[in-house]
Amino acid sequence: MSPGPTLSVGLVQMRCEADPAANLARAVEGVEEAVRRGADVVCLQELFRSRYFCQSEDARHFDLAEPVPGPSTDALGKLAAERGVVLVASLFERRAAGVYHNTAVVLDADGRIAGRYRKMHIPDDPLYYEKFYFTPGDLGFQAVATRAGRLGTLVCWDQWFPEAARLTALAGAEVLFYPTAIGWQFDEAAEVDRAQHDAWETVQRAHAIANGVFVVAVNRVGREDGIRFWGQSFVCDPFGRVLARASASDEEVLVVDCDLAAVERVRRDWPFLRDRRIDAYGDLVRRLRD
Repeated sequence: MSPGPTLSVGLVQMRCEADPAANLARAVEGVEEAVRRGADVVCLQELFRSRYFCQSEDARHFDLAEPVPGPSTDALGKLAAERGVVLVASLFERRAAGVYHNTAVVLDADGRIAGRYRKMHIPDDPLYYEKFYFTPGDLGFQAVATRAGRLGTLVCWDQWFPEAARLTALAGAEVLFYPTAIGWQFDEAAEVDRAQHDAWETVQRAHAIANGVFVVAVNRVGREDGIRFWGQSFVCDPFGRVLARASASDEEVLVVDCDLAAVERVRRDWPFLRDRRIDAYGDLVRRLRD
């Protein structure tokens, strides 16, 4: 991306039902709305074609997976080409028999697959049994060249890791997209709920500040079995300021203008990338420093 242009980013926050075709249709409607409102790039939430199946370990759920390229990328690629929009779509990728990934695919405005990112950090927590389903990603952290510029894609649990955001920014991304499925797992006090949500948003705003980038987080909404997805998809600028935030309870399409010249301005004033001590960070590749 060259300094100066405004990038209009669309976020589609939606509920999901059991029928993948219905979820795809709802996602397409959201993309269409975002395009009508001027979006240059639109991001869908994590695993948007299904309910969040990782709440249990059930081998039948592998039937939800699909190849890339495959039916979803074909449908969304056609939509991208017809509307001249870049799409970020999170899919359950079937790479081979027994090898599956949680994958974010970037479809360029001509409909072609410009890149894909396979989720690197795979959680294994109560109601988030993703290690049963997903092989850790092996494509690394990258910035994908598109008609809308160089975009970085990470997925959900990656949100908590500063290394992922930093390496994606170092690859040239000025906007980090995080397709997401996160919510409250248990009925706890309201202050606990607020603290959990605030931690999630705060760590991502910190990634924006530390790297001088825009951050776009697109979450699902509604209750699915044991999880109350908290929605509140948002966009923040390189100062970490929230430019827009979606509802905590309703489906919503946001379209947010991002002044990409802010990346240059902020990095000049706060040159964190310049002042990194790359000669002193060797221990980062160790689990712990004993």
